[in-house]
Amino acid sequence: MIELAVVDHYGARAPSDLCPSAPARPCRAGAFRVQTGHIHPAPHPPLPYPEKPPETPERASAVPSTTHNTLHMPWSRICFAALLSALSICADSRAQTNSGQDGPTVTPTVTPKKTTTGWPSYRGNPAMHGVAPGKLADKFKLAWSFKTDGAVLSSPVVAGDTVYFGSGDQSIYAVHLLTGTKKWSFKTDDMIDAPPLVVDGRVYIGSSDFFLYALNAKTGKLEWKFETGDTILGAANYARMKDGTTRIIVGSYDSNLHCFEAKTGKKLWSYETGNYINGTPAILGDYAVFGGCDAVLHVVSITTGKKVKEVELGADCHVAGSVALAKNRVYFGHYGNAFICVDLDDMKKPTWVYPNNRHAFFSSPAILEDRVVFGGRDKKLHCVSRKLGKPLWTFPTKRKIDGSPVACGDKVVFGSGDGRLYVLDVKTGKEVWKYEIGRPIFSSPAIANGMILIGSNDDHLYAFSPVRAKKTN
Repeated sequence: MIELAVVDHYGARAPSDLCPSAPARPCRAGAFRVQTGHIHPAPHPPLPYPEKPPETPERASAVPSTTHNTLHMPWSRICFAALLSALSICADSRAQTNSGQDGPTVTPTVTPKKTTTGWPSYRGNPAMHGVAPGKLADKFKLAWSFKTDGAVLSSPVVAGDTVYFGSGDQSIYAVHLLTGTKKWSFKTDDMIDAPPLVVDGRVYIGSSDFFLYALNAKTGKLEWKFETGDTILGAANYARMKDGTTRIIVGSYDSNLHCFEAKTGKKLWSYETGNYINGTPAILGDYAVFGGCDAVLHVVSITTGKKVKEVELGADCHVAGSVALAKNRVYFGHYGNAFICVDLDDMKKPTWVYPNNRHAFFSSPAILEDRVVFGGRDKKLHCVSRKLGKPLWTFPTKRKIDGSPVACGDKVVFGSGDGRLYVLDVKTGKEVWKYEIGRPIFSSPAIANGMILIGSNDDHLYAFSPVRAKKTN
């Protein structure tokens, strides 16, 4: 029995009040314990925060909501709104656009050309690798910025020539990748922090109004929606089944992982855990793998919705981010001030542990062939060897890094709470390029067609196009 002893939990909660039941104290020496068989949520003491609202009836609907139910706003969302207000007052500077007016606006500066690559899901693929195809330039310019009426914590995705993302103004937007012009928007009844998922012509996205929405990707028309029992902050993921159907899987603050038929929204199963599910489940074959605020790593059968196995990480080692899967290994960080690797074939002990003396890890990793890159609340981007978890380099910023990096070719891209977008050499950790937006960045980047897209707390989505090196005779 291996114990994960980590000390001195430090740092405030993420801007979305993630894992609000996680007290700011170190992980006690909890056992790294494997369980299999029936569902077995880990026991927890009473929550030191207001109880969740009563469970709402589960229902799927094809009729869009027309009124906003204030009873569906948990205290964490109210606190979050107050936090965003404070951030808008305390920010040092603001990124400049050419709009100068309220409401969604754009600043196009690029000539359209054919799109060749996409980023249709959070972290790029169902296994959540966080690696984009192709290569990136050494320098970029602001191509356009799109203004919403709320902070853009939602991480953008790209399908074809369209960028999709959510906003704190309660809407999901579809804009043109190359020009930033608006194609359509769809309004929900609460803030949207979750990243979208685009599969088979539909956009799936969760909202803080408790609903998972399925929209037509071309028109934004509602195809179906399903009400869970609480806020949805993580992206949905998908799995292709042997019978040719597609299933949509998403976690909720109602402590359940939900599975739906992609076309109809029919609920197929739900898997109950011991606390909030904030991240996105990673998919490997028939496995949905995810961590939760119950400090447990869960492995669930996508076919049956039953538990395959689980690992109790130790008291207060809450997993607020998303895990990544590669060659049967799971990579993730937690509130117990450690980033760890677990082998699904040998879950009795972690394969390796990368500890931090004072700070938690919320960022999801980018998984490369020989290394793993992830952000920390110690204000650093970390790079460790994939095999042993040994440190290779760190890169310091001025604020915590809760967003997740994306690797592309020989570079890695990420945003920081210090309001800057960074591009680093993934081998050395040296800075290649940066751009100062001026407001905190908690969104994770998308990379498509050589462009970088990312949201900011200044209510904008930003798009950066490559600056091509001039040819010399």
